[in-house]
Amino acid sequence: MIRELNGILALAYRDVTKLLRDRPRMVSTLVFPFVFIAILGGSFQASFGSEMGFNLLTFTFTGVYAQTLFSSAAQGIVSLIEDRENDFSQEIFISPISRYSIVFGKIFGEAMVALFQGVAMILFAFILRIPVTPLQLGGLLFVGTIASLFGAAFGMLIMPNLPNQRAATQIFPFLIFPQFFLAGVFNPLRNLPWYLDVLSRISPMRYPVDLTRNIFYANSEEYAQVVLDTPLMNITVMAAMFAVFMVVGTWSFVRNERNR
Repeated sequence: MIRELNGILALAYRDVTKLLRDRPRMVSTLVFPFVFIAILGGSFQASFGSEMGFNLLTFTFTGVYAQTLFSSAAQGIVSLIEDRENDFSQEIFISPISRYSIVFGKIFGEAMVALFQGVAMILFAFILRIPVTPLQLGGLLFVGTIASLFGAAFGMLIMPNLPNQRAATQIFPFLIFPQFFLAGVFNPLRNLPWYLDVLSRISPMRYPVDLTRNIFYANSEEYAQVVLDTPLMNITVMAAMFAVFMVVGTWSFVRNERNR
């Protein structure tokens, strides 16, 4: 047990260290969420805030917060492909730890990297004068951890089946960007056509975004206007998806490495 835990922590520490040494990535991971919140949220609030009945800057912040942690953790799993091309994954496989520890160490590491962005985004919220109470702050950190782990598991499902980094950069955005709108990151999802409603409900990003708003807007007047499902529904769906992503993703990862 101690050996497996040490292996998980070593792999997670490697991912965090790679982020700290990659200054362009650190800058981009901090700038883009701030741009989304300040520019999109601010413009939406100025244009439609009085009509919607709730603050669209705050609404955008909660959506971008969950979306950023989810997509960052998922995209971070692309380094599995880099490890495969550099034969580093083969070196990991000969280490005396289980395949599941390797996978979970990778997921845990990318979740920690994503949480770094989450903390920075909360600081941005204070700069933009978005009101965040201590209770909401604790809720954001809690749901951010869930969103990061869930996003990393989603990346684990997708990335092992991509042949190289070029394919990943072409295909992965196609899987992520539509979810921005299907999950209601920037816009409230109301009265959708049936086909968009179906696509929204099968979009994994929808559930961490909605869970974030469940917690952030709890006991507020805007709650009924901004949330889609109950916290129990969101957590249940995410738990089921997480289990599927982990089982299928791990199986695909191990199969691909054994067939090399």
